Parts: sequence; C-alpha cells; structure tokens
Amino acid sequence: MSSGPSSSSTNGLHPHQESSKHLNHAYHMNGFADPTPHNQKIIDYLYNYGFQRGEYADTVLHVHQNIYRLHAIILSRSPFLVQLLSTSPQGQVGVLRTIYVPVEREPEVTQEGFAIALGYLYSSFSLRLIQPENARAVLAAGCMLGGMDELCEYAYSICKSSISVDTIGPWLEFVDAIPPPSSGAETPGPELSSIRIFGPYVQKLRDDVFHFLVVTLPNILELHATSETTPTTPGNGREILLQVFSRVPFDMFKAAIESPNFQIGSDQARFKFAKEAIEARKHGIARGLEETVVLAFGGGNFGTSAVHVTRKMRKRPLWKVNS
Repeated sequence: MSSGPSSSSTNGLHPHQESSKHLNHAYHMNGFADPTPHNQKIIDYLYNYGFQRGEYADTVLHVHQNIYRLHAIILSRSPFLVQLLSTSPQGQVGVLRTIYVPVEREPEVTQEGFAIALGYLYSSFSLRLIQPENARAVLAAGCMLGGMDELCEYAYSICKSSISVDTIGPWLEFVDAIPPPSSGAETPGPELSSIRIFGPYVQKLRDDVFHFLVVTLPNILELHATSETTPTTPGNGREILLQVFSRVPFDMFKAAIESPNFQIGSDQARFKFAKEAIEARKHGIARGLEETVVLAFGGGNFGTSAVHVTRKMRKRPLWKVNS
C-alpha cells in the first residue's frame, strides 16, 4: 500500500497543506483572526499560573531564601539558567529537577530584583514592577541571567533617571566600588564581583553620575557661570554642591573639577570651590591622604583646565628620640 507524503508534526498536530494556504490567504486578504488578543491570553496564563502559582512545574529553583516551582522550557530563555539546567542531575521520573542559583557573591542581586527578572522570562508584565528603588537590582539580575536586553535597557533607564540630589550618596558609593581600568592582565578577584556583573552598564552608569555632578547638579542648584570670582547662587545651593563633592571618589572629583563642562563661574571661582571641597574631604573620604589644588595663570601646563587637582599619601610625622 502506498503512503502519502509525510508531514511534520508539532505536539501531535498535522497541519493540512491546503488548509494552511486557506488560513493564510484569509488572514492576509480579510484581516482574519488577529492573533494578538489570543497570544496575550497565553502570556497572561503563563505568568499567573506558571510563574506566580507554579502549576505543572518540572523544575525547583533555589535562590536566596526563596524556592520557585518553574518550568525548564521557560527557564531555557536565560543562558545562565540553561547552563545550570544542563549541569544539574535529571533525577528520577516524576521527580522535579532542582537547581541552585549562586548569588552569595553578588550583593547587587537582591531577592526583589531577581524575582522581577525571573518573572520577565514568563511575561513582560515584570517591566511594570521596576521602580527607582529596585531598578539597579533588577539590572544586576537581568545582566546575570542574560537574554533579556529589553528588561536591562528599561531598568538602566530607570537607574539613570533616578540620579538626583537625594540619591547621589548611594550612587557615589556605587561609583567608588568601580575598579580603575586595567590592562586586562589581572585576574578579577572576588572584590570585583558586585560590579562586573553589570557588564557594559558599569561605564554607562559611571558616566551618568559624572554628568549629573558636572552639568545637571549645578543647573539644578542654579549656580550660574559668570565672569565674577564667585558664581551667582540662590539660597544654599553652593553649600549643597560642596556637601556632595566632599563625598565624590577622588578620580571623579579630579575629573569633575578640571572638566570644562563644570561651569560654576570663573577659573578663580572653581579654584576657590575646589579648595573648600578639599578642606571638607579631609574629615571623610580623603582621610589619611593629601589632596591639593593649584590654579595656573596664563594658560599653565595643565591642558584645557587652569585648575589642577592632585593627591598623595600624607607623610607620617617623624619622632625624634633623644638619647
């Protein structure tokens, strides 16, 4: 008995060639059956019943103190989780596979941030849960899991817009933890872990903080550049700027003071501001170090900036012992 041409099947479905042509023709010609509402229902079902309730799960995921009942086919969207799945024991038939996500050395990945990124594997609904307070943790988790560029870009945009006078302190701590550029010969140690997880977003965030300090903050405080020795400053704007710069890591402090975009007045005004900031830094971030600022007249030899900041270790006093 002759057999007809074989057709591919997916989960027991055998599409008829003529039927498929008819459906495609009807869709393109008559706008038949817009699939968007149906697709959305499937995604909502997966998120509510698959992620939130763990129905019909085949995988148990342990992270922090949380236990998730999830689905390997969804988790496989993440390259990081695919690696864990491929290296974990399959287990007996009927027994759920168990994987453990190591985050002990990733303090930036919080429980909330990881939960939002994990939920994104099921639905973009997770994007609605990203707030300024958790955006950096979501970004860290998204970068770690991989395969979620949209989530990472959105979380990064929230991070960028959240930099303000009220939040600059934690962002300066973040910048201070960024290691200086290296030749690449060194092997990253555990102390770099919490920063390297952000990948290319590390430099982006650093640049955003720098731009806030040099351009945005003086504008917010209305420190108008003038030809006078001191800038026109309403209220205590200059005092706020001094308080902020007293906590800026040295490399960024130096770059900001010397930047031509740091427009708070004349070179003399910028020099005076730097001296006051350095005095305030002695009791905090620069303790044990000697920071100085000089003003070059007539152009000097400091490149494009007439104001130049340096730092060195403070010399220990020598004690003379009389015999």
